[in-house]
Amino acid sequence: MKNSRRKFIQNASLAIMGASLKPSALWSSRSIVASKNLIGVQLYSVREDMFKKPLETLTALSKMGIEYVEHANYVNRKFYGWTAAEFKKVLDGLGIKMPSGHTVMSTHHWDSTKKDFTDAWKQTVEDAAIVGQEYVISPSMDDKLRSTYDGLMQQLDAFNKSGELCKASGMKFGYHNHDFEFKEKLNGTLMYDLILQHTDPKLVVHQLDFGNMYGAGGRAAEWIKKYPGRFQSLHVKDEIKAEKGEMNDGYESTILGEGVVDPKSIALLAKKIGGAHHYIIEQESYQGLAPLDCVKKDLAIIKSWGI
Repeated sequence: MKNSRRKFIQNASLAIMGASLKPSALWSSRSIVASKNLIGVQLYSVREDMFKKPLETLTALSKMGIEYVEHANYVNRKFYGWTAAEFKKVLDGLGIKMPSGHTVMSTHHWDSTKKDFTDAWKQTVEDAAIVGQEYVISPSMDDKLRSTYDGLMQQLDAFNKSGELCKASGMKFGYHNHDFEFKEKLNGTLMYDLILQHTDPKLVVHQLDFGNMYGAGGRAAEWIKKYPGRFQSLHVKDEIKAEKGEMNDGYESTILGEGVVDPKSIALLAKKIGGAHHYIIEQESYQGLAPLDCVKKDLAIIKSWGI
């Protein structure tokens, strides 16, 4: 995931008609896919299709065998234009669950005066619970806060507090890496080490993105071995050389097994020692293929790995 995707998550909005369902009914019937090995797709992989025709796109994913999705669009308390209750009903009707989703935790989500989360973040967690998520994942962090050691510690403290907030609703908070975590240091320590060392494993899940780290020199297998049991969720990607690349590092994502990452061996290692049970396909570049066709190919490939 790159900065353009962060903006996509923060700013994207749609006007879509949807059916309604009382949130109170969802609280009692909510089903979390806890500790179950599952294969899903990050909807950013089909972002343009989700913008133009979300219901048709979700239907196509369901027909190809996708049972789990991860959102990348939550704006004004709506997922792709639907309220949490409406989106839950849409997904249920297609036989799809959404155990995780991406919403950037920003500075406006914490009230430093009250020492508490703002209503905006509390509503984010509430809506995640309504739709049936297991993990509420921030796919980035504020640039200014991460520029200093004290700022980063402040952000990581907020992550742990968010974990406590999510725990009250039966969920966990999660963090998803980019590339800067594997290039930038504070007080002589690599940022991803600091993030892992200062977040509580009981409260904060780390979603390891194989591809985002690659151009920055991060190798997923090394981190899984260094911090076993910390990566319950994965973004399963492969990468090829590109003129610019998604992270401006000369690499872009491609069909699983056709690049340099060796995603199969990483996924199996994460299953063995990394604590992984969520395997989320994400492909952001397509090399001339249709995004839905890429997802179909990726799904068939990852299912052949024996996860």
